[in-house]
Amino acid sequence: MTEKAQARDFLAIAADHCPLGATEWRHGGDTRGRNVVIIVPATSVKARYYHRFAEYLFASGCDVLTFDYRGIGASRPADMRAIDASYVEWGRHDVEAILKHVVARYPGQPIDVVAHSIGGFTLGIAPSSHRVRRMLTVGAQIAYWPDYVLRKRLQMMLRWHLFMPLVARLFGYFPGTRLGWMEDTPLGVVKQWSAFHRNFDRKPWKRHRNDPSLPLLFELFRGETLAISIADDEWGTRSAILRLLRLYTKAQKYHLHLAPADIGESEIGHFAYFNQKFADSLWPLALRWIQTGSMPDPFQSRILKVG
Repeated sequence: MTEKAQARDFLAIAADHCPLGATEWRHGGDTRGRNVVIIVPATSVKARYYHRFAEYLFASGCDVLTFDYRGIGASRPADMRAIDASYVEWGRHDVEAILKHVVARYPGQPIDVVAHSIGGFTLGIAPSSHRVRRMLTVGAQIAYWPDYVLRKRLQMMLRWHLFMPLVARLFGYFPGTRLGWMEDTPLGVVKQWSAFHRNFDRKPWKRHRNDPSLPLLFELFRGETLAISIADDEWGTRSAILRLLRLYTKAQKYHLHLAPADIGESEIGHFAYFNQKFADSLWPLALRWIQTGSMPDPFQSRILKVG
């Protein structure tokens, strides 16, 4: 009989004392042979969006954790203007806090990561990333505009790299909820999103540009990594996925490109991989990878090694 999912909400405290809302699903009994999976979210996506997927992983035998970055969801302060947050803080402090929590609370268990969109980047600047055995990323990229799908590139540039930062500077944060675009987002995150460059450690990092440790942090991660790109993902194009993978200079890296037709669907896009409608088609691919480092046929033969 499958153990019923019993979620526990808790606060993880980052090294700079910022409280982070998190949730864990943990099995009882013997931990031998059981992994623990951290789900690292996309930009301004609440952790609860991934909870059905987390329950699926739990029902399949994994212990699972989700969390909200500072400024998002259960980690949102009363005044968004008062929070100092960027992708750097999200990775170096927030993801790091969750990794340290897992190391302490799940001793001896293999740690795996499922990272969505910018989550594939923030994991790389968490100093404890070397603790991760295996990672699967979905649509993971750094919002470098020349990588956007060509037919939507101008529209996306105007929306995400002009309008969004202008509005964020006006309000002191981006009021995404009010506009119906996304969650409210800290100003520092918006600045980095709108200014990302292919050489991420140069000028667009602004206050972090003189920090030589940032590119070096990616070298700490040495786990097996499978990056999934989706054919109709406007952000996570092949070039975008490969650009991020190149930052992980010491990892074992693989790439799998999927089209909606591969699973009998007309569309998937950037966000829908974690929608429950794909519980029988896409979710087993993620589970198989994080548990075994392989894919079921015919997908295994399509995985390409990235040098």
